[in-house]
Amino acid sequence: MSDTLVIIPTYNEKENIERIIRATFDQEKAFDILVVDDNSPDGTATIVENLRAEFPNQLFLEKRKGKNGLGTAYIHGFKWGLAKDYQYLIEMDADFSHNPKDLIRLYNSCLSDGGDVAVGSRYSIGVNVVNWPMYRVLLSYFASKYVRFITGIPVHDTTAGFVCWSRKVLETIKLDKIKFVGYAFQIEMKYKAWKHKFKINEVSVIFTDRTLGESKMSGGIVSEALLGVIKMRLKGLPK
Repeated sequence: MSDTLVIIPTYNEKENIERIIRATFDQEKAFDILVVDDNSPDGTATIVENLRAEFPNQLFLEKRKGKNGLGTAYIHGFKWGLAKDYQYLIEMDADFSHNPKDLIRLYNSCLSDGGDVAVGSRYSIGVNVVNWPMYRVLLSYFASKYVRFITGIPVHDTTAGFVCWSRKVLETIKLDKIKFVGYAFQIEMKYKAWKHKFKINEVSVIFTDRTLGESKMSGGIVSEALLGVIKMRLKGLPK
C-alpha cells in the first residue's frame, strides 16, 4: 500500500481512463488510485473493473448511482482514503489535462518542502495553459485574480483541480459542510485550508486541454464559483 492515493472522478471517460491509470502507475513513486465513477453510461467503470484484475492492490473503484458533481465525488474519495489511512490524497482529472509526471512534484512539495497543501498551479509563473481557446484562458485566469482580490487568499490558481492534500488538512476541514460542487468547490477547499493557517505551496505545472472525450465545464459551474466567492467573503463559511 502506498502512502498516497490519487483520486480520479469520472463520468464518460472511456477514451482516457485506462491510459491515465497506466501512466500513473508508471511513475517512479508508487501511487494507489481510487476512481470515483458517477454511473458513466459509456462503460468507464467496466474498464476500471477489468484493470483491477491486473492491479488488485493498487487500483480501487467506487461507483455512485448518479452524476452528483465534482465536489461530492472528491469528498467521497477523501472520506474513503482517510478511512484507509493514506497520508496524502491527490485530486487529478482523468483526461490528461493534469500530467501524471507532476504527481511526484506535488507529493514532494508536501513531504519535503513543508506544504500542507500543494497546488498544481497554471498561473504561479506566467500562464501555462495549452490548447484552450482564449476566452477560457481569460475566464480562468481572471477568475483566480478575482478570488484573490475578494478573499485575500495568497494563491495564484484558486480554481486548480490538481491538488495534493495532507491528511491533517482533510481531517481538520469539515468535509460534510463543504457547500459547493463545481469550480467553487476547489476555491472553498483552499480557502478553508488557508483560514485554518495551513501552508499552501504552489507548484508550477502545464495544463493541457483534453484531446479525447468531452469537457464537463458548464455555465452553471462558473456562476457558482463567481457568486460563491462573494458568499464566502461576506457571510463566511463554517471552518
